[in-house]
Amino acid sequence: MSETVEFWEQHYGAKDRVWSGRVNVRLAEIVEPLPPGRVLDLGCGEGADAIWLARRGWQVVAVDVSPTALARAAEDAAAAGVAERIRFEQHDLPDTFPEGRFDLVSAQFFHSPLDVDRTAALRRAADAVTAGGLLVIVDHGATPEWTWKDGHQHHLPSLQETLTSLALDPARWERLRADAVERQGQDPDGQPTTWLDNVMVLRRLG
Repeated sequence: MSETVEFWEQHYGAKDRVWSGRVNVRLAEIVEPLPPGRVLDLGCGEGADAIWLARRGWQVVAVDVSPTALARAAEDAAAAGVAERIRFEQHDLPDTFPEGRFDLVSAQFFHSPLDVDRTAALRRAADAVTAGGLLVIVDHGATPEWTWKDGHQHHLPSLQETLTSLALDPARWERLRADAVERQGQDPDGQPTTWLDNVMVLRRLG
């Protein structure tokens, strides 16, 4: 078992449920007006985004490194009646990556306190977007009020750092949105907190 798998298995194994089960609000507002197609959900966790997308007619490939998270996601997808629309795959990104091309690739809070090559994973994600499709990245824009309890520290890249690291060809990509937005929410323990989201929506032109 790799260090990454072990870390996230411990993370998900610490509670019966880690996340709220609700779709990420930024993803919902971006995707709501779009016609359904094929979507890749990177770091799907317990599957809330994947299930929300499937309910709206999308064919979903949802990936995570944690077998525990994927098992919970698959169980919830079956209970929601959308299991046939979602394929769950375990990947230790960026070392392995799902096959295929997608109309939408979503990376919601794709952060890790471990030394993971996030830039390489997001570049592979960009390569998987079809012509006319969207790459949607939503990051934490500031360190949340809660911290990793095991003492891991990690850098949260700025919006511009993320865009620069992708090194996308401006002749082949259109930047539809790149802004920071505050929202009210809850931390993993259910306590009220204010989040800052860095929102990036990029369209592949060809």
